[in-house]
Amino acid sequence: MALSHLAASASRSSSLLKPLSSALSLRRPISGDNSPLTVETSVPFTSHQCEAPPRSVETNPKELLTFFRDMALMRRMEIAADSLYKAKLIRGFCHLYDGQEAVAVGMEAAITKKDCIITAYRDHCTFVSRGGTLLEVFAELMGRQAGCSKGKGGSMHFYKKDSNFYGGHGIVGAQVPLGCGLAFAQKYSKDETVTFALYGDGAANQGQLFEALNISALWDLPAILVCENNHYGMGTAEWRAAKSPAYYKRGDYVPGLKVDGMDALAVKQACKFAKEHALKNGPIILEMDTYRYHGHSMSDPGSTYRTRDEISGVRQERDPIERIRKLILSHDLATEKELKDVEKEVRKEVDDAIAQAKESPMPEPSELFTNVYAKGLGVEVRIICLRYKYIYSICLSLSLLRFLNSSVNFEFLD
Repeated sequence: MALSHLAASASRSSSLLKPLSSALSLRRPISGDNSPLTVETSVPFTSHQCEAPPRSVETNPKELLTFFRDMALMRRMEIAADSLYKAKLIRGFCHLYDGQEAVAVGMEAAITKKDCIITAYRDHCTFVSRGGTLLEVFAELMGRQAGCSKGKGGSMHFYKKDSNFYGGHGIVGAQVPLGCGLAFAQKYSKDETVTFALYGDGAANQGQLFEALNISALWDLPAILVCENNHYGMGTAEWRAAKSPAYYKRGDYVPGLKVDGMDALAVKQACKFAKEHALKNGPIILEMDTYRYHGHSMSDPGSTYRTRDEISGVRQERDPIERIRKLILSHDLATEKELKDVEKEVRKEVDDAIAQAKESPMPEPSELFTNVYAKGLGVEVRIICLRYKYIYSICLSLSLLRFLNSSVNFEFLD
């Protein structure tokens, strides 16, 4: 079995986050309390060329309840996207993140919006963690003007520059050199921020990743490479694709840390540690041991290369939302009913956002040719044509104009 090691990991994590601090005699209000709590991560961190951070993590009731709500929102959002895709309201590529939510929320809890994040095409939840709205998500997925990329990017190209989220990239591994470029800019500016460049285990063998890592190490750039290891690159198990699937060691001369990516608090602790390290010493690799419940994309049923028992086993033993739920209940921070009410609120928020997104208009045909070149650069060409006609000729013209670094303005006549 491709994930035989998961069973061992699951058994280790079955004693879900035993609290180190004494239990509270009275339940705190669900509105949120900042009283400190200390909990222990599910499993120890495994380090390479560095000393691992402690397993004891400082948190508080407000943070735990926020983790629960945010992950429940992300889970419901991705399940709704599945339904919209099957209803043909979302077209093209669509890669869902359910199961991996702890990576997004744990990372965000350890950093600020001044830090940069860049990721691959499984980007919906990372966009939300950076402050993106549900309306922007669903409108973009359905190709509507209210989308975060004005309906022109779709599932793989979410973007939020005001929160330093730089996508959303469809080319496997291409975001890693860009992330190292962001880290170069941060070091040049001396602003004491870092960049998290996320990629999957399927991209871990890309040559450009090692080239970017090499120059980042030479220049001591504040770059944190995060391998979201969900154990399958498309339908290929990690052990079939990588001679050495210990991705946190792949940097050789660059330190690394293996993290339980299904434990939001472990992710938070690791990202905090990585940021401190990167600012002082340069790049570090984090391998997040996580799992996706859906297939690689909506065209992949996800059950031909792994068993349904494997999927359900991970859900039962390692699910990131259930982990936080049990921690909240064990500390008497909320009741089962209160958490169910949160999930109902989340479901309504998602349904309302979908309804709003459906009301948003499609982009105008002329928008197809905007945001290609920076204004004032290249040759500007104005073409007048009949609407929906001469598309082949237009495409030929665009191909030629690419060599001239030209931008195009189109006027459509009915």
